[in-house]
Amino acid sequence: MSRTFARVAAAAAGLALAVTAASATSASAAPAAGNAVIHESNAFFQQAAQAGIVAVPLPTATAGYDPASGLSASFPVTNGSGSLAEFWGSIQFGGGLLFVDARTGSAVAFRQLAFSSDTYQVVGVPDGSTVPVALFTPAGETVVTRTGTTQNLSAASLALDPAGAQFLDSKLRTSFFTAGQSVGTFTVTYTPAS
Repeated sequence: MSRTFARVAAAAAGLALAVTAASATSASAAPAAGNAVIHESNAFFQQAAQAGIVAVPLPTATAGYDPASGLSASFPVTNGSGSLAEFWGSIQFGGGLLFVDARTGSAVAFRQLAFSSDTYQVVGVPDGSTVPVALFTPAGETVVTRTGTTQNLSAASLALDPAGAQFLDSKLRTSFFTAGQSVGTFTVTYTPAS
């Protein structure tokens, strides 16, 4: 066996070992997990319904209803990095959110929903665009806790962001949405990928 052949064989074996080790490492890594829940208050739901407006979660998000707390939309965590307590990073959610105005016949859907820890905004990308829109901002008393690697955020109020209110009014051809309008509450439970 020539020295060149021996070097090539050794290099190939080393590369195969590195690829196998990398595959084993990535296969054993747990993905990010958790969920975000928007609880739409009964007050906001009634005001929106009277204005002909409905907000509906899109798959893989799920809807729920409780007579005491109102409607809810639960979005699974699909990815993310950062720290809720230290205000950096973002958490990406599955599913989407559809807003419909029955009076004007207009609708707009948002996908690629995420919570940005550094700006403290829930953002979404409207269909037909690549630019995210700030939809909501946690408001009121906001509590961040941590248990092991799992981070939790609980906001007593979720307010419409000025950019989101303006965008929704424009797309739905309504004047229902206003900056700072309370939608309900917001919680996030998030475990980063390991």
